[in-house]
Amino acid sequence: MYFCNPLKKRGLKDKIVIAGSGLGGLICGYILSKNGYEVVVLEKNNQIGGCLQTFTRKGVKFDTGMHYIGSMEEGEIMHKFFKYFGLLDDVKISPLNKNGFEVISLGGEIYKYANGFANFVETLAQKFPDNQADIQCYVDKLKLIADASPLYNLQNINSNIFIDTEHVTTSVNDFIASCTDNPKLRNVLAGNLPLYAGVKDKTPVYVQALMNNFYIQSAYRIVGGSDSIAFSLAKSIESFGGKIYKNAKVEEFICDEKRMTKIRLKNGQLFEGQYFISNIHPQVTISKIHSPLLRQVYRNRIANIENTISNFTVFLIFKKNTVKYLDYNFYYYDNEQLWDLENYKSEEFPLNYLYMHQAVELGGQYAESAQIIAYMRYDEVKSWENTSIGKRGKDYEAFKQEKAKRLIDKLNEQFPNIKDCISDYYTSSPLTYRDYTATVNGSMYGILKDKNYPIQTRISQRTKIPNFFFTGQNINSHGILGVTIGAITTAAEIVGKELIVKEIMNCD
Repeated sequence: MYFCNPLKKRGLKDKIVIAGSGLGGLICGYILSKNGYEVVVLEKNNQIGGCLQTFTRKGVKFDTGMHYIGSMEEGEIMHKFFKYFGLLDDVKISPLNKNGFEVISLGGEIYKYANGFANFVETLAQKFPDNQADIQCYVDKLKLIADASPLYNLQNINSNIFIDTEHVTTSVNDFIASCTDNPKLRNVLAGNLPLYAGVKDKTPVYVQALMNNFYIQSAYRIVGGSDSIAFSLAKSIESFGGKIYKNAKVEEFICDEKRMTKIRLKNGQLFEGQYFISNIHPQVTISKIHSPLLRQVYRNRIANIENTISNFTVFLIFKKNTVKYLDYNFYYYDNEQLWDLENYKSEEFPLNYLYMHQAVELGGQYAESAQIIAYMRYDEVKSWENTSIGKRGKDYEAFKQEKAKRLIDKLNEQFPNIKDCISDYYTSSPLTYRDYTATVNGSMYGILKDKNYPIQTRISQRTKIPNFFFTGQNINSHGILGVTIGAITTAAEIVGKELIVKEIMNCD
């Protein structure tokens, strides 16, 4: 396995205990163990990875959260990170269609997002010939926002500010409106909304801008499952002397009068350390800390933050050699309205969905499996919230079957006869995501960033407990890039940003 400039093993430094083995926890574990710290990672499930987890049905593997990644060409930001984390040898990727990696079906019309900024502009301009300057304006502004975020460009900085204030206090919809007055083009430029569960007049522009800048450069699916990322990082952590414990559910974070001292598991086992990091959702984490070191005003703020909507997913298995592999992601909307769909009426479900194939092999002609993902509010499944996986009852199974039928029927309208190609399907609801990833109400992307309350909805990696930090999708942004940047900022609290950035740059 290839490691970029691994440090020579030396006497271990302080012990660091990380709660949760999602991407943020594993990246923190990698950086810290590589730099000589004694690292312990605790995972409540039997499988590590958080949203990188996969599951297998009838020999077919499905991703659960990490579906595709961007900026993986040589010299691009994610490629640099993969090189630094030793992932290039272990994680295989398959390119999406460069002339349309995202396909948006909006009110019966088809629009495409293309790779490469010039290609993106030219491709959309074919649909909007009178608005080419507007599309160019949008792309130029995306790049400006990305360039204004220092760590996204691996610039060495001393400030704790990673996003310009203007990009935090401007909503996505207002930002797009500043680029064009064409209402249809505005909706198309917001067409991949499910990637961040954006809310009108709330979601800050940086969330969409950094993500679209990331994918427009290049877009790839992970071949054979996103768990390859988790397994590779775990292997590296262990090679650096770290330890990973599965089936280790955290029951309590214990503090003395000055700092955190240990973590107690549900089985009573204790793990002591000098530093502690939680990759568990902040609202869940706070409920496990009973120390007065966290003031009530802080607890109340965290407890009352809104979370993004959850989703309902249908996992499809196709009959052999019946469905051609699609090298793009398909976003469907019933009409030209794509905002406020989280406020759907139950009888209207689904108003939108995201349809994706899974890459089983490089260059495969036929798809083995796919997913249909649609928004679902937690209140739809709230009556079963006190049940556990596999024990929710017949009513719940009937509920899921009815929702799955609606989604498959809707998919069949856009891909005629697809129903006849399905051999089996499986489903997951907000309760599934809640129980497997420990996100509040199964939210897709954790805490909803709100441009109206930027300070209140920003979770810092730092806490009032001096040796305790957060990581994960809630402290910076979600997705593989957002979580990676967030994990770097967390690990930097212990080893320093300059060291990490220098190591990454040295790999390049």
